[in-house]
Amino acid sequence: MSKIKIGSHVKMAGKEMFLGSVKEAESYGANVLMLYTGAPQNTKRKDITELNIEAGWVYAGKAGIEEIVVHAPYIINLANAVKPETFELGVTFLEKEIKRTAAMRSNILILHPGSHVGEGTEAGIAQTIKGLNQVLDNNEDDVFIALETMAGKGSEIGVTFEELKMIYDGVHKKDRLRVCFDTCHVNDAGYDLVGDYEGVIRRFDQVIGMDQIAVIHINDSLNPCGAHKDRHANVGRGCIGYEVLKQVVHDSRFAQIPKILETPWISEEGGNGKKTLPPYKEEIAMLLKE
Repeated sequence: MSKIKIGSHVKMAGKEMFLGSVKEAESYGANVLMLYTGAPQNTKRKDITELNIEAGWVYAGKAGIEEIVVHAPYIINLANAVKPETFELGVTFLEKEIKRTAAMRSNILILHPGSHVGEGTEAGIAQTIKGLNQVLDNNEDDVFIALETMAGKGSEIGVTFEELKMIYDGVHKKDRLRVCFDTCHVNDAGYDLVGDYEGVIRRFDQVIGMDQIAVIHINDSLNPCGAHKDRHANVGRGCIGYEVLKQVVHDSRFAQIPKILETPWISEEGGNGKKTLPPYKEEIAMLLKE
């Protein structure tokens, strides 16, 4: 079996920017990483020339990191059919994020399909399709939009595999779409990974196709299957459990797919609970055990 591609979300900040991101990933024993090109909650972005991309890739070569994944900011909501300004911001900002992803030398940009904010799932899906077509019809960058499987919190769309398929069906350049399969979200959406792992994977393959999975988010869940909550737990400390997450990581069908941890930082041992530390070095080592 080829080397498992595994890493985590890392920061990109300070003077070192991308170089610092790569160093952080290396310290966790990762060989892939995921980052945002700026704060996920706002539109403030440093110019591409300030991201220290070249130095980061030089270091990455020495650290054995050959692939990175970019996550689009949460503020992009293409599914919003209520506020035209929110939809337009989403379209404009997604166009910029695709350019920034290409500049970072990544070909995967993860996107939350959006929330319909009360207009209903079908209206939200139609709006997301409209936005993706506006963005992709005029874009030739070598970047895939990986639609993330969602937990079903609030008015999220993309909760079921069928909803994601509906988006695929409406997008002109569907060859530019992929899926980010999030274990916590899939569990919370109601797919029983614990009781019927093969059945869930088979269902995804039937509806969308296993070849469409471009990234897997490896997260345990604080909530039981079908809770529609979206609260990540550390590996082995949630309702999915270590064995199932390890099964996903070691599944030979996903050998070439980056697996990214987004588990919560944990309180420092003996601390007062305020200072937290990343769990990724320990969790990656734990998941890589044969």
